[in-house]
Amino acid sequence: MAPPRKTSGSLAHGVCTTLCVLVLAAVAAPVHAVPVAGSYEAQLCVATSAAAPSCGPALVELQTGGAARVRVSDFVYRLKLKSSQVEVALMHGAMQIDEFVAVYEWAGNSLQFVDADKNARYELKLGERKAVK
Repeated sequence: MAPPRKTSGSLAHGVCTTLCVLVLAAVAAPVHAVPVAGSYEAQLCVATSAAAPSCGPALVELQTGGAARVRVSDFVYRLKLKSSQVEVALMHGAMQIDEFVAVYEWAGNSLQFVDADKNARYELKLGERKAVK
């Protein structure tokens, strides 16, 4: 009598290996990659409490290393993007008007964060990257 074939064990091993590879790939892949450093036309939207967001044009300079400058009229938001938090300093000329630290996330080309103390929600929507001159 021939010994029984062990197909279920090798099939289970193959399925497990495939699932492990898929899970590792999903975990290792970033949910939303950070946009490339450069200059962008953008829109900054700010909402407080339950009010609808107020949006306006902004100029953004994304730098390598996680720094960004967001200019809205004569105000500049200086952002330092860490692994999970953003340090925000609002400047008017050389004078610092406000600062806070918040958890952030990229959703496509939109950076979203909340100033919990002021109950203010921010969304920075990047447009196309400007061509380097």
